[in-house]
Amino acid sequence: MLKKLLIANRGEIAVRVIRTAKALGYRTVAVYSEADANALHVEQADEAVCIGPAQVAASYLNADAILDAAKKTGADCIHPGYGFLSENSGFAKAVKQAGLTFVGPPENAIELMGSKRRSKIAMQEAGVPVVPGYEGNNASDDELIAAAQDIGYPLMLKASAGGGGRGMRLVESESELADNIKRARSEAKQAFGDDELIIEKAVIEPRHVEIQVFADHHGNAVYLGERDCSVQRRHQKVVEEAPSPFVTPELRKAMGEAAVKAALACGYEGAGTVEFLVDKDRNFYFLEMNTRLQVEHPVTELITGQDLVAWQLMVAEGRPLPLTQDDIQLNGHAIEVRLYAEDPASGFTPQTGTLHQFTPAEGEGLRFDTGVRSGDVVSPHYDPMLAKVIAWGQNRDEARRRLIRALEDTTVFGVTTNRHFLSRIIADDTFGAGEATTAFLQQAFKNDPSLAPQPLTIRELALSACALSLGQSAQKGWSNAPATVMPMKLEARDETVELLVRHSGHKLLVAHGEEHYELQLQSQEPGLLCIIDNGVRQRCQYYRSGDSLYLQAFGRSWCVRDITHQPAQGALGTGSGKVQATMDGAIIDVLVAEGDQVEQGQTLVILEAMKMEHPVKADRRGTVGQLLARKGDQVKRGQLLADVQSTEEAAS
Repeated sequence: MLKKLLIANRGEIAVRVIRTAKALGYRTVAVYSEADANALHVEQADEAVCIGPAQVAASYLNADAILDAAKKTGADCIHPGYGFLSENSGFAKAVKQAGLTFVGPPENAIELMGSKRRSKIAMQEAGVPVVPGYEGNNASDDELIAAAQDIGYPLMLKASAGGGGRGMRLVESESELADNIKRARSEAKQAFGDDELIIEKAVIEPRHVEIQVFADHHGNAVYLGERDCSVQRRHQKVVEEAPSPFVTPELRKAMGEAAVKAALACGYEGAGTVEFLVDKDRNFYFLEMNTRLQVEHPVTELITGQDLVAWQLMVAEGRPLPLTQDDIQLNGHAIEVRLYAEDPASGFTPQTGTLHQFTPAEGEGLRFDTGVRSGDVVSPHYDPMLAKVIAWGQNRDEARRRLIRALEDTTVFGVTTNRHFLSRIIADDTFGAGEATTAFLQQAFKNDPSLAPQPLTIRELALSACALSLGQSAQKGWSNAPATVMPMKLEARDETVELLVRHSGHKLLVAHGEEHYELQLQSQEPGLLCIIDNGVRQRCQYYRSGDSLYLQAFGRSWCVRDITHQPAQGALGTGSGKVQATMDGAIIDVLVAEGDQVEQGQTLVILEAMKMEHPVKADRRGTVGQLLARKGDQVKRGQLLADVQSTEEAAS
């Protein structure tokens, strides 16, 4: 009997595993980096051990430190979660050599399926359909370029050891290939320590559908339905749902049986996911197998009524699967979205800072898997996901309605999130019709307002002025003194807005240029305004931190800064030549030197943050004057990296 489980992970998946383990009577052990000392998973575990500094290589990827933590605490089994060491065959082997139980598949299966090249060959031999491509062993750049000529364009470059969209590139033409090979290798090396690439023919506008499989030590294997993960950005999943609106019962059976065949072909045990591409004619092709629990496993749990972590622990103890294939029934519909600290209106740049307030919505059919709470700091060291928001309904539209409401009613103050972007996707007609493919975000959704900066409306400015003019005390309204006009200057998205605010009694009138708006304050308590707007009583949540004010109402959230009493100062506009870091991160490549001539839009520096590479480009043509960026530097958002001087400035 296993008794004490160490979770070799962090964040929401560590919290989620701890929850089930405790319910089953296990004692739990968390591991944490120095940056995570006050994290939620540390608080919820029975015991916790610090395994190193913030850098993942020195902590969550430090297998020796994790095994030492297990020895210190007397843990007899280790759950790897997802990411980090979860698909590292060497770690799985080391766990077993230490006399512990690895809650996952055998190391041989991890090693085989961890290689896109070898796994694809194995699937071909097992009779599972695969996408045409080239899987040369440690293929050189020249070999890849030659193979691409035979396969034809468009094609996909993929990191053989990778996943999550890292090290993956869509190449439309031969002229793009060499540079994309270089970038894909670099990203794969950064993320996985292995720059081996394969090539596949690109299946245009497919569905991305995956099958949840489970196998035990006794030769039993089952599938628990499918998940549709077609809504993606840069090959990373944004929305996942089960069942797929595109999959018929006949297709589900065919894909499920193929997935089980794939699992049995590699001697699989435990939880795994076999991913397929499905074309418009419902032909399906093996993509990869993830030898771990997936981020999106909750949607499967909600439609099957099964706890997949509990299944993992059963299998790890040597017990048979609790259900046969005929016992597994699908009920209702579930949709999951990933709530990130990122700004969709600014190219999805990751956001860092303090979560002043984080309050998940409550309601029937809702589930939040999170590893953060109010007061936590979102750092640049790890993935910026705040929570998985999942809604279940008797049917797909009920799940959609519940999820939209959950997103709109969840309060997040302190960092910008993709909350509005997600709710817009779920409400979109194309998604609602079940017609979203992997091209959905790049085509039907590409002009959505959530993807571009939007100026604040006069209504939003009026609410901002209302909260600010009440001050930070819990006063219940304004005085009955004669009405006076008060100027107010706000900064929103680097733009300055000047208002004239007049209030008398419970009424507030705001003027911005030719626009005017009137609100009536019904009541106020700390963090909540109740107002009457055009005869309709509504609520607005807010949070004040110094000069910054965060607000949420009408399904939207925004932030303003009160600069009314600050001295005037210039702002650097477009074309200033001041090249600044777009986010917190590390400089992994500097492509220019001082004195170089550069063009507007030319990449000067490669910044790595949140496991992805981000090019930092010149905003004007000129000469690199001062170059402050150095490879390996850790930089903060807004930090000056280079100064591109105009021809006139360089001459002087």
